Amino acid sequence: MKKVLGIETSCDDTSVAIVSDNGQVLSVVSANQDLAHAPFGGVVPEIACRNHTMNLLPLVEEAFKKSNLQWTDIDGIAVTNRPGLIGSLIVGLVTAKTLAQAKNLPLIGINHLEGHIVAPLLRDEQYQPPADFQYPFIALAISGGHTTIYHVHNFGRYEILGATLDDAAGEAYDKFAKMLGLEFPGGVKVDHLAQKGDAQKYDFPRSMIKDPHFNMSFSGLKSAAHRLLQTMSADEIKTNLPDLCASFQEAVVDVLISKLDRAVKEKKLKRAIVTGGVSANSRLRQRAQEWAAANKVQLVIPPLRYCTDNAAMIAYAGLIRLRSGERDDLSLAPSPSPLATDFLDGVR
Repeated sequence: MKKVLGIETSCDDTSVAIVSDNGQVLSVVSANQDLAHAPFGGVVPEIACRNHTMNLLPLVEEAFKKSNLQWTDIDGIAVTNRPGLIGSLIVGLVTAKTLAQAKNLPLIGINHLEGHIVAPLLRDEQYQPPADFQYPFIALAISGGHTTIYHVHNFGRYEILGATLDDAAGEAYDKFAKMLGLEFPGGVKVDHLAQKGDAQKYDFPRSMIKDPHFNMSFSGLKSAAHRLLQTMSADEIKTNLPDLCASFQEAVVDVLISKLDRAVKEKKLKRAIVTGGVSANSRLRQRAQEWAAANKVQLVIPPLRYCTDNAAMIAYAGLIRLRSGERDDLSLAPSPSPLATDFLDGVR
């Protein structure tokens, strides 16, 4: 198995990539739908599905063009089939099945979360992970829909140590941004404003930060922010926007770094990754790097292009699985949740 075409349509980003041995990204092209969903303040599944249908095949053609490859160079097709929005997953899955059948190529369905776990191990002309970074390691995977800490024993062996019990970190960012009247996607706007603010101005709660486990909760933080904003006038909110964003962001980051630190120390590991869409957050990246340096932990965070949903991570996970002999047939179905067998303890 030398080159794999990857397709990712789990939410609202349409992405296609071609990846070769050792995670070398030969091409990755994506189309986001932020402008389409902005008027609604969040992702509308029907709109996402329709836009995937329009975007996907042109992106396949573009991926081949950018890599200077032909279909005869491709050894397999990997596609996200779980977890995600069912309509979005169906578009990618049906396209991948059709192409696999037409081109007589092996097909493999990939858990989107596994893609994020291998994303820091991708490589291209501008980025390579440390040559000596290896399994096992701790993974903090954070996005709009998932916030989970894994003990990654090896590829395919992922033990969930803890997860958010309610809102994911990215979801909390977006809901807070909506309270402030910021445009979708809000998390990016909060990060940008926070860079000019005082993170100590407002005292937001850090739920479960000292509890002796790895679970997290961000609903209390969201509620506290809502209560605070109700006591402020529109002018006060506008004047203090950077400070509000910085204080809220610091509360989220404090919890994430605390749980990551606990996991690394309890499992006696000195390697970790931070991955997923929220790993693009500038304050989280800064704090994680400072924490890693202070604790002599080898930390890998993917470049921004591999943080958000992308097909390169799906293609790489697929390449490894196809190489080991795994295959899926045309009965492969989409699922809104991971399979119980995806993780060692079966926690979803």
